[in-house]
Amino acid sequence: MKPNPRILVVDDDRAVRTALQVNLSKRGLEVRLAERVDQALETLAAEPVDLVLTDVRMPERSGLELLATLHEEDPELPVIVMTGFGSVSDAVAAMKAGAADYLIKPVERDELLLVVERALEHRALRAELAQLRREVTTRYGFENLVGATEVMQDLYDDVAAVAETSASVLLTGPTGTGKELLASALHYRSQRAKGPFIKVNCGAIPESLLESELFGHERGAFSGAIRQHKGTFERAHRGTLLLDEIGEIDTATQVKLLRVLQDGELTRVGGSNPLRVDVRVIASTNRDLAVEVRAGRFREDLYYRLNVVQIRVPALAERREDIPLLVDHFVRKFAEREGLASPRIDPECLKPLLRYAWPGNVRQLEHAVERAMILHRTDPLFIEVPDDDPIAPDEHDERALLPPEGTALPDALQAYERRIIIAALQACEGVQARAARRLGVSRSNLNYRIQRLGIEVRSIRYD
Repeated sequence: MKPNPRILVVDDDRAVRTALQVNLSKRGLEVRLAERVDQALETLAAEPVDLVLTDVRMPERSGLELLATLHEEDPELPVIVMTGFGSVSDAVAAMKAGAADYLIKPVERDELLLVVERALEHRALRAELAQLRREVTTRYGFENLVGATEVMQDLYDDVAAVAETSASVLLTGPTGTGKELLASALHYRSQRAKGPFIKVNCGAIPESLLESELFGHERGAFSGAIRQHKGTFERAHRGTLLLDEIGEIDTATQVKLLRVLQDGELTRVGGSNPLRVDVRVIASTNRDLAVEVRAGRFREDLYYRLNVVQIRVPALAERREDIPLLVDHFVRKFAEREGLASPRIDPECLKPLLRYAWPGNVRQLEHAVERAMILHRTDPLFIEVPDDDPIAPDEHDERALLPPEGTALPDALQAYERRIIIAALQACEGVQARAARRLGVSRSNLNYRIQRLGIEVRSIRYD
């Protein structure tokens, strides 16, 4: 059971101390009393409290001196000062020195309880926020970058070296290798860790909306802009912005992005006043941007702005020896999430797991472990190798392409087209621009085919 908040009342007037004790105790608060500053400090040294309520003017040492001492020792401890009606200047001085609030004597009961409860709620929220920050730092810290192979040790060294800087970082590597987790580690191990960490998937946002998403817009900037909108750069001020799938942005947006990176200024869509932003940018892609530059699809100057430090995240096939470590990590992770004891891992399943190609990389392995934990829950736990793509025909037997007897050719072709498009969307994690390029059609053509074939993109699983 959570203990009641503890309050220390400091006042040289016995009647005031007694009245405050009675009113606060009726609210279920534990009250400690002190008539001098020295006595208050002795009480605090013996037991912690959640709030201090002190008079300003007292013999020997004042409440402002007590406030200064407490603020130096524990800046998070709220201190409420009480002062007479004719000494409002004392309250102003106390607030400037860091007091949480003030009360004017004689203290009204309702006002007393309101001010005290507000200060206690604020303290509880600060404590909760600090705990959340500690949990986030643990969750996204280096300890979650699992791997003991040489290639991963080199990656750890690179991340540790660049984390404390404000340099732009380009994370490259296949889909599912953990680039977003690396970006989180870079942020939470940096000097910007207390600032926001904003993520935006550039490939999942339509071109017509991407500029507004990144840079914001003013009210009335376009049809449907009914209010001012802050973009991701503004929301990431004094923090970190992850631009995932950076290779998917169109040329016009590339120009505006370059300007923000060069000048540290942006202008909202429909606006005219430039805004200063202080943002560290981490970009990620599974494409070779150097090839995109040579093909004229990505600006060379933007590429060099983003590519101050490049960290390549290896495919799981390049570090198979890490698979047992990753399996153990994911088993413990899901067991903790579900409130279960971590099962042992059946050693018979490790050989097939080590042989499998893992085209979906670490993410696919994580999903395989999660499925085993949900569906089987055996001890020892047997983790099955994922079934290969069921729509892929036998490359040595073209007869596998034949539909069931009696199926009309147009219907068979339509069904096969549907399966190919779904497979492309799965391989590209639902990013239609990438899927269109992979299939050699335009994005509008792909969208037309999706609608014609009745494909529900939201229902597709991207394991």
